[in-house]
Amino acid sequence: MTSSTAQIGVTGLAVMGSNLARNFARNGFTVAVHNRTTAKTTALVEEFGHEGSFVAAGTAKEFVDALERPRRLIIMVKAGEPTDAVIREFAPLLEPGDVIIDGGNAHFEDTRRREKELREQGLHFVGVGISGGEEGALLGPSIMPGGSEESYASLGPLLEKISAKAADGTPCTSHVGPDGAGHFVKMVHNGIEYADMQLIAEAYHLLREVAGYSPAKIAETFRAWNKGRLDSYLIEITAEVLAHTDAATGGPFVDVVADAAEQKGTGRWTVQIALDLGVPVSGIAEAVFARAVSGHGELRTAARGLAGPKAEPLSAVAADAFAAQVEQALYASKIVSYTQGFHQIQAGSEEYGWGVDPGAVASLWRGGCIIRAAFLDRIRAAYDARPELPSLLADAGFAEEIGAAQHDWREVLVAAVRQGIPVPAFAASLAYYDALRSERLPAALTQGQRDFFGAHTYRRTDREGSYHTLWSGDRSEVRTD
Repeated sequence: MTSSTAQIGVTGLAVMGSNLARNFARNGFTVAVHNRTTAKTTALVEEFGHEGSFVAAGTAKEFVDALERPRRLIIMVKAGEPTDAVIREFAPLLEPGDVIIDGGNAHFEDTRRREKELREQGLHFVGVGISGGEEGALLGPSIMPGGSEESYASLGPLLEKISAKAADGTPCTSHVGPDGAGHFVKMVHNGIEYADMQLIAEAYHLLREVAGYSPAKIAETFRAWNKGRLDSYLIEITAEVLAHTDAATGGPFVDVVADAAEQKGTGRWTVQIALDLGVPVSGIAEAVFARAVSGHGELRTAARGLAGPKAEPLSAVAADAFAAQVEQALYASKIVSYTQGFHQIQAGSEEYGWGVDPGAVASLWRGGCIIRAAFLDRIRAAYDARPELPSLLADAGFAEEIGAAQHDWREVLVAAVRQGIPVPAFAASLAYYDALRSERLPAALTQGQRDFFGAHTYRRTDREGSYHTLWSGDRSEVRTD
């Protein structure tokens, strides 16, 4: 009989699961490991057993028996039905108070359903967002756990030990909120990631096509930007990718990669849920659609002969001046992306009653995750100072910076339009900024149109109530509420 010595268990030993198990073991925990095919379990212990204490389990019962009470077992399998299948296998073997943790990229509504079902059985279910990829899982990821406070009291100390640490030593994990809050925040993280990557790609495209920079020169530019306010993981790795030379051709690596971006779905979820919540995430949406456009080869081939402007090469001095403007546009647009993401988190928290602290979210994104960036310290400080801050653009510091950047931001878009360079995320970000700062929007006309064809009513600026105009009659106005 397997003795109950393991503080944590991991089932599902593909790369992410294996690395997470090794991370726990490296940090002094005894880890029970299990996989549907026992060969992976055996291979993990044989190859990495020297890193710490592992208990190899061949069956589900052996795995459960190896865990200390309250049992904590992490599922690291594909989202959807595979996760449900593992839960159905293990739940009957557990006892009240035990904790099942889903570390995959699950849809938060699935997490809410599972949490409710298992709570009724006396079990805790924790949906955990994990960001940082394979390396982060091993060396320290950003971890976003949902679930009950009781489950975090049991699980939290372990997650805090294995998580990434911010520059001030703070663990990049904390209790996000009940049921699906952790996976919701991870979904939005990924949406911001989509936008961030698209904005960086558009900056690269502009520097290459308008400024005439080579990939090596652009890599130097990104390295310089990474020493300033744009300091972030994605800017850092962009410089590495652009500086890489393809071994087969001797040319820039970026030139031999097919320009069709793939996606796994979390970006789409972000946009879909934002639509349900009525939250404008236009920059994130354009990033998702940009990937979709890149993948429709038949449409792009059919449109390749369409007319467009001819490129106008810039002088070296003008190119460097334009690059400085692109830096301004990139920074301002990135702030808009985070603004939209945090707005969605606040709206989701209000809709589902989660009580998510946006400042705490900013704090746990400061290390380990893909969107970690230096300005997350400032975002955390902004929300700590004003917990009910309606928008990052309402923070005096960010508002001042974007105000200073907006002229160059506009000039970059003008150059892109004149040269025929698609910059959907830059354009959507600026449009969002302009929409928020506008005293009046054309939505007034939209409401008039809706009332004309569908009697949908409208509100007035000069008095209370809802009204309808009798468009097919004498066009008099009637109050409808």
